[in-house]
Amino acid sequence: MTDDNVDFPPGDGPTSGISVTLTAGTLQAIRERVGKRGVSAYLEKAAQRQIERDKLDELIADFDKVHGPADPEAVAVKRARLTGGANAGVAA
Repeated sequence: MTDDNVDFPPGDGPTSGISVTLTAGTLQAIRERVGKRGVSAYLEKAAQRQIERDKLDELIADFDKVHGPADPEAVAVKRARLTGGANAGVAA
């Protein structure tokens, strides 16, 4: 039993069972990776990653409102630097 008036960050607080509907193919792929007993933990981690991505998208949108969109060329250079791509040696 959880207290709906208490705020917990993602990944914290007591567990609570819910019903989730997935396509057969998605469930099969998850079970192939983690087995039948690992599905809940896998979905918990997936939900946490999605929440992080959603928050990052919100942060980027807020930044863009204030500063305008990022320069695509500068982003490409930084991406190459992070991934070791062809533009890794180019200064930004």
